[in-house]
Amino acid sequence: MKHMTKSIPLTITLLACAFLLIPIIQSVLAGLTVNYFRGLSSGLTLKWIGEVWALYSGSIFLSIGLALACLVVTLILGVPAAYALARNPGRASRVLEEFISLPLAIPGLALALALLQLYGGWSDFRTSWLFILVGHVLYTLPFMVRSVLSVLAAIDLKTLEEGAASLGAGPARRFIDIVVPNAMPGILAGALTVVTLSIGEFNLTWMLHTPLLKTLPVGLADSYASMRLEVASAYTLVFFVMIVPLLMAMQWASARAQRIMQ
Repeated sequence: MKHMTKSIPLTITLLACAFLLIPIIQSVLAGLTVNYFRGLSSGLTLKWIGEVWALYSGSIFLSIGLALACLVVTLILGVPAAYALARNPGRASRVLEEFISLPLAIPGLALALALLQLYGGWSDFRTSWLFILVGHVLYTLPFMVRSVLSVLAAIDLKTLEEGAASLGAGPARRFIDIVVPNAMPGILAGALTVVTLSIGEFNLTWMLHTPLLKTLPVGLADSYASMRLEVASAYTLVFFVMIVPLLMAMQWASARAQRIMQ
């Protein structure tokens, strides 16, 4: 009976992993086979990956650039914002935090429509990648703010700052030497979330993109709609090859920062 009790959670976990992994493996194999409908018997090829690179390499670089730019902007805006909210707890701070988190409660299409109505007349800005960046920042900023704020709320920030101030440290020095190092686990966790959400965001980007500015998810939808299934599956494989090592590297950095802080 005891052995059965232990095996049930393991069985559920394995079934959940199979539910997630089997479609991924099938899609990867489809992108490497000569003919999907004939299966592996038709042979393996890298032809479809080459076609994806020839057709959508611009989308790949655009997505990477947007994700990194989004990360930089959310760091510049989000970390000081979280610090200000942590230093001034109260009703006003809670209202501001909810206001920052408002884009999460609004569908991406509605948020994109609002941006189009506001900036659609600015043709140069509308056709620039910066327009998509604005949407990505609005969508991902709450994740950075809340991630950093949760870490700062768990430490005695006031005492640390008072100690630094008593030694002559000014506000800027206290922020750089006290706040940022202590908030590093939250910053790295927020960075992981921001980068992955920016690369994988579709609804918002689909409304904001132009024919010359397709990100990875938009290009993937385009390939599934207008290309062979093998090409679309190869596109999915390229997406995995990009995103999985990035996730692993950032998770490793976040875990390392937490160990150092301990």
